Amino acid sequence: MKIRAAVVRESGARMPYAQSRPVQVEEVELDPPGVGEVLVRIRAAGLCHSDLSVINGDRPRALPIALGHEASAEVVELGQGVTDLAMGDHVVLVFVPSCGCCLPCMEGRPALCLPGAAANAAGTLLGGAHRLRSHGEAINHHTGVSCFAEYAVVSRRSCVKVDPTLSFREAALFGCAVLTGAGAVVNNAQPQLGQSFAIVGLGGVGLSALIAAVASGAADIVALDPNPDKRQLALALGATHAVDPTAADAVGHVRSLTQGGVDFGLDMAGAAGSFELSYRVTRRGGATITSSLPRPSARFELPLAELVGEERSVRGSYLGSGVPTRDITRYISLYQRGRLPVNRLMGRTWSLDQLNEGFDHMASGAGLRDAVVMD
Repeated sequence: MKIRAAVVRESGARMPYAQSRPVQVEEVELDPPGVGEVLVRIRAAGLCHSDLSVINGDRPRALPIALGHEASAEVVELGQGVTDLAMGDHVVLVFVPSCGCCLPCMEGRPALCLPGAAANAAGTLLGGAHRLRSHGEAINHHTGVSCFAEYAVVSRRSCVKVDPTLSFREAALFGCAVLTGAGAVVNNAQPQLGQSFAIVGLGGVGLSALIAAVASGAADIVALDPNPDKRQLALALGATHAVDPTAADAVGHVRSLTQGGVDFGLDMAGAAGSFELSYRVTRRGGATITSSLPRPSARFELPLAELVGEERSVRGSYLGSGVPTRDITRYISLYQRGRLPVNRLMGRTWSLDQLNEGFDHMASGAGLRDAVVMD
């Protein structure tokens, strides 16, 4: 079938993207679903820095590529062997398809699925196929999803069935922003009642981490972002303090607010400097956790003696360090009960043809979790 999809053929375009137009909405061919695959109609797709990093070249990917990795969708057609979904089901798409059979999957760590990682790196679906084409040329899939499109063929392992009473706009948030941010708190930090957090970067992922920290019973939550509006929103969502990370002695200020530092310093901003700040505000015996994906060349000099003498830990958290089929359902239930107010994270909506303008807005740092909403 022929569909419209957002394709990037060259990375590194200059901003503003409204002028350079690195994202082109093209008519492409979408093959029918193969064994273990599903055809879905995309209903809403979130704009995330993981997409922006492909556009600007921070995260090299095989080109051309159809962008998008956070979405809600409706099942349209089932490929051979898919028996646990039905046409019309509402699903959230997950950006790491997990095979269920490799060692990480069997250990309950599907974010580290070996075939899933290989497929994402190659720009294919989990089974190794390309389902997108343009004039005979294969178009690569972004993390097996490519949801900035009218329709997508995805692996069944990329789908989580969700409550159909949830709006598609709300549901899309759970595919990356909430899954990643809340999971870094719930699954990776695993805080005890009354512990403290510093959250550096208040985009969709950082704000999701913040509301999860509130729900977990954190005593002190310090929110750090250069944007004053986001700092005010963080306070409204339950942060106890809001600090401008660019201010003089921001580290000292956070440490004074938290009696020497926080139990968990969370880097959600995607730069070496934000990780360093998160590390420096973490107390003795605490953990610094990053869910951001900076350029592969980004480095941080770790003070090894301090790591030992202060019993520090440094950890990465990918896909929320959890199990998407379990966690997305839980987070949605908490949202519906008023415990995770993720609707407060929703920003502007854009059309598919406005994606370049949408990414300009994201890069400005002013937006929340913007989304493309399909009519």
